[in-house]
Amino acid sequence: MSQQFLQVSNSTTRRKSIKNGVEILVRGTVQGVGFRPFVFKLASRFSIFGTVTNTSEGVVIRAAGPQVFSFIDALSDEAPPLARIDELSYRPLEKPMLEKSFTIIASQTTKSSRANIPPDISVCEDCFAELTDPADRRFGYPFINCTNCGPRFSIIETIPYDRPKTSMKLFDMCDDCSREYLDPLDRRFHAQPNACPLCGPTIYLHDTQGQRMECEDVIEYAISAITSGKVLALRGLGGFHLCVDGCSESGVDRLRKRKNRPDKPLAIMVKDLDQAETLCDLSDREKMSLTSPQHPIVLLRPKPHSPLAVNLAPKMSDIGLMLPYTPLHHLLFAHPECPAALVMTSGNISGEPICTSNEEALSRLAGIADLFVLHNRDIVTRVDDSVVKLLAGDIRSLRRARGYAPEPVQISQELPELIGCGGGLKSTFSLARGTSIYPSQHIGDLFNTASLGFYTESVDNLKRLYEIEPVAAACDLHPDYLSSHYAKDLDLPLYRIQHHHAHAAAVMAEHNLEGPVLAVVLDGTGYGTDGTIWGGEVLQADLKSFTRLGHLEQLCLPGGDAATEEPWRMGMSLLHRLFGEDGGRMDYFSSIDPTARNVLVQMLENRFNTPLTSSCGRLFDGVAALLGLTPVATFEGQAAMQLEALARQSLTTEWKDILIDEIEDADRYLIKAKEQRWEIISSKFVKQGLDDISSGKDRSTVALQFHSWLISCISRLVEKLSGTTEIRDVVLSGGSMQNGILLEGLLFALTRRGLTPHTGTCIPINDGGVSVGQALIGGMQHVSRSTHES
Repeated sequence: MSQQFLQVSNSTTRRKSIKNGVEILVRGTVQGVGFRPFVFKLASRFSIFGTVTNTSEGVVIRAAGPQVFSFIDALSDEAPPLARIDELSYRPLEKPMLEKSFTIIASQTTKSSRANIPPDISVCEDCFAELTDPADRRFGYPFINCTNCGPRFSIIETIPYDRPKTSMKLFDMCDDCSREYLDPLDRRFHAQPNACPLCGPTIYLHDTQGQRMECEDVIEYAISAITSGKVLALRGLGGFHLCVDGCSESGVDRLRKRKNRPDKPLAIMVKDLDQAETLCDLSDREKMSLTSPQHPIVLLRPKPHSPLAVNLAPKMSDIGLMLPYTPLHHLLFAHPECPAALVMTSGNISGEPICTSNEEALSRLAGIADLFVLHNRDIVTRVDDSVVKLLAGDIRSLRRARGYAPEPVQISQELPELIGCGGGLKSTFSLARGTSIYPSQHIGDLFNTASLGFYTESVDNLKRLYEIEPVAAACDLHPDYLSSHYAKDLDLPLYRIQHHHAHAAAVMAEHNLEGPVLAVVLDGTGYGTDGTIWGGEVLQADLKSFTRLGHLEQLCLPGGDAATEEPWRMGMSLLHRLFGEDGGRMDYFSSIDPTARNVLVQMLENRFNTPLTSSCGRLFDGVAALLGLTPVATFEGQAAMQLEALARQSLTTEWKDILIDEIEDADRYLIKAKEQRWEIISSKFVKQGLDDISSGKDRSTVALQFHSWLISCISRLVEKLSGTTEIRDVVLSGGSMQNGILLEGLLFALTRRGLTPHTGTCIPINDGGVSVGQALIGGMQHVSRSTHES
């Protein structure tokens, strides 16, 4: 019988008799990141003989020599920067090895896939140097890469990660590339996308009719089109971008009109960090994030009087900025006529998935783009750009995709093979197995057949890559989400997880909390167990169940979902709550048709199509509308984002200190309502804000005061509940927590009250993290049910 693997840690390596050598198993992100060449060099240094190979389980090393334990320790201590070791174990070999040297052998397929799929990584410094060196054979080559950078997840078809199992299988390497690929000491040893101008993919131009255009210099032609005001469709790493001059208001306006995206912020790309610093205020943490191997979009504060087009992010305090992450991006910016900033927004029709194939883009984007820069390396998996933001002192993920997906979240619980199907907005799904949860890349809002197609395509792809076949499914409690229908149609044991409980569990997963915890979950909408719409919740939660202890005051949602698109409706709802029918006659929404206002008042009076909601997002909408910001929204979260931007105009360095006094005064806004649950009567401090406006206070001061009152009331309520439950751990989650004032204020206030708050960093606190919580709760419930049934 073979011996069991022994776990290894940096501090306690088991010194067991190993006269025949050891077999080492390394699990994690260790394929496609230069791990085998690293092992080869390490073996040479420690005089180790044996073999190393990729398998579906991970990297397997057979090693022998007097310094084998030093070799084992160095595997984790000195691992390549892109590697992530989740498990390192070994077992003694029963028979001596025949090898008297150390070799890298061909990959092996085992019965199940436990190897992590590496994410796509931005161009490394070595490849950039070669790209810009006229003497190098890859000078100006738009697909340069090595084991330290380039495409991974977006081109992988199956594991083990070898060239025949990627979309590079169509390109036979030339002699020079083959020599690099086979040399263990070369930077391109087993770099699966390895290629050069002689043997690799190429770029070319097409017009809007789909005809290929003959052109000596694609980059020259593309930059000329951009500078003349045209919209460029650019095939990239995980899909298409739509590109215009980011300093041209007319160019941005043209793109907005064609894409039907009137207000939603557009991300930009700039040449380098120096250029970024001339346009935006940058902290050291933000600089590190911009230049990290992942190269995400970072939300930054633009400097006043910058040359950026003012219509990039109307009435917002932040703009999304990223640096070039593919060789093609670098070549565009190397052109002397390239604008200081290029808009790089997802290449799709608004509300649909990003285009990946040339044929799809030429068909779907023909009415938007004037010119297409295409290439012939297939994109196997759609991967959009990731988005992060510096919130409350940490860089936090808001959209987890390129550079991060599909790396797993490691937990301490043991889960069955299971799928968490996600929600409706900012959808993801998560697969689970053992102590790993694998969140998908960002899918987007799941409200049409095109998005559902992307969703199911991605599920099938990730299941195939990880060889996971779920035995159970978890989904949102909301019965009408497409993700809930998908889960039901799987015909597996199904666990319907309340939305805000899933939000809480995602944070618990990241911080390895078992519970119970107090969870503050603030967002736009979530189907409640009582049939109403939740969204401003204080829960007591563990990994199987929860109790609702408190919530924001329930308000009427006039017209149901229509209120999410027309914030003035929530403004009217607040006025009606405060002043009854007289509220409808107040002169706050003169821009809205009087007939529509009167109809809404009658709806509120008669409680017709006005479901109740405790939503924090809708409360923000109402306050924003009353302050004259956004009577009608064109994208989700617009009103709340503008309210935060307005409040920041009055933010001072002392604002958090004032919170401490306000917390002591917050009891007047708290009552015990139905079933002894606490309720925060938010309409009372909205009334105070309206009075302040009437007395001449600045709108930005009132906007900041609203944030402060909300923070104070929530903090005071959590403090009370901590006293009665004796729970000190508090998790903060939900889309409204992306508001930096709200999150920073709550973390500060709760810490000052002696509590221990936790929130998401790697897992998005918006609905992008819900599937992780679903997988964890559903898995725990399934294990519990199976145990009780056995």
